[in-house]
Amino acid sequence: MLPGYSAAGIHMSEETNKTANGDAAREATADSAEVIEPEVLEGKPDAGSELTRMRDQLLRTAADFDNFRKRARREQDEAKRGGQQQVLKDLLPVFDNLERAAQHADSANDAKTVADGVRMVLKQFDTTLDRMGIKRIPTVGLPFDPAVHEAIQHVESADHPAGVILHEVQGGYMMGNQLVRAAMVVVSKGPAQGDPVAS
Repeated sequence: MLPGYSAAGIHMSEETNKTANGDAAREATADSAEVIEPEVLEGKPDAGSELTRMRDQLLRTAADFDNFRKRARREQDEAKRGGQQQVLKDLLPVFDNLERAAQHADSANDAKTVADGVRMVLKQFDTTLDRMGIKRIPTVGLPFDPAVHEAIQHVESADHPAGVILHEVQGGYMMGNQLVRAAMVVVSKGPAQGDPVAS
């Protein structure tokens, strides 16, 4: 027996050590159980299966977008064809009358009759365009506007100041606020040097 220790004290120390060691062992076992408990792992997805799921979802999204893009292009093409067919239906009567005028021109007795027939067809054409929402751009006598006019020539004019349209070479058209074709025009440069502008 060690000096200063009684048998009871040694026995009690051994019991205390056993208790302490038992508690530590139970705690270590409990800690290990928290790491490997299957019910704790049930809520955590496997990285491989999550990656597969996300990949499948991405492929489905890409396929849906591709189908949408094809459907939108098909609908756009159909709308374009429908618009072209409607324009053609509106313009065919004008073409028919122009064709009749050309056929009668050979048998006409004078040029005035042919000219009157052509003017009637032109009037029908203007009416058809107006019904379609297409307007002719006004030109002669108005100031030149580069947004709707295209100047093909500038000439001196004693009768008009610079920037005024003198002649229309080719008509221009607007559909609503959108320019279909600019009008080709001849624009005044104003009078020659020394010449006064006519009032």
